[in-house]
Amino acid sequence: MNIGVVGAGAIARFLLKEINQNGTDLMQIKSVFVRDLGKYQNYEQAYGVKLYDELDAFLDSEIDIVVEAANVEAVQVLFPKIITKKDIMLISIGALAEGNFLQEMAELAKTYRRTIHLPSGAIGGLDLLQNAHATGEVTEVTLTTRKPAHTLISEEMAHAQVVFEGNASEAIEQYPKNINVSIILSIAGLGVDATNVTIIADPAIENNIHTIDIKGEFGEARFSVTNHPLKENPKTSHLAAMSILGTLQRVLNHVKIGG
Repeated sequence: MNIGVVGAGAIARFLLKEINQNGTDLMQIKSVFVRDLGKYQNYEQAYGVKLYDELDAFLDSEIDIVVEAANVEAVQVLFPKIITKKDIMLISIGALAEGNFLQEMAELAKTYRRTIHLPSGAIGGLDLLQNAHATGEVTEVTLTTRKPAHTLISEEMAHAQVVFEGNASEAIEQYPKNINVSIILSIAGLGVDATNVTIIADPAIENNIHTIDIKGEFGEARFSVTNHPLKENPKTSHLAAMSILGTLQRVLNHVKIGG
């Protein structure tokens, strides 16, 4: 499988190292779309890729799937066109919280017979949630996100404090840069209006902690994930980068586990 990547930041470098330098012949990143060719020219020799700053030429290159490793703006501007020509994989899930963008992308995917892959990002348990929700038996989904206090508020604090409590729709509006997890959780389950979210600022922790509680006719489930940052960029979850690599590997697998 030949892969095209949009973006050249920390997640892109992680994928280039893991796939092109440490991976197998089953998949290879061939093309990288960037805004500044000069800034990333060394990528061609370092990782054996071809750089593009013109979208049509990038899409016409030898690639089977396009992985987004950029930002929300790139998803909104570039991917409505990309989905008409290639399967896509998105990690900047916040783009799908904007208006009817998710519905528009889903309709384009259907029209052009393409697939949108959404890696699980910084959490787990989405397969269980989707399975339990298949018959409409999930009654409650709650996300409790605990973050280092300085990432949420400017003033110093001695004790943990709840800074938000409401549904995912409200959380996305008030904390658009901090709550990507609630978006993927809502898409997999009950939607943004019925997914409960609590955000806690905690001065005693250094890493994000996400706890997901699911209730329904099947029973109850709880998942808790503590995310370490990606070495290349402390603002990015290591698990989020890994989830892209894992999803790419599963696309290739003839034996599908879970889901």
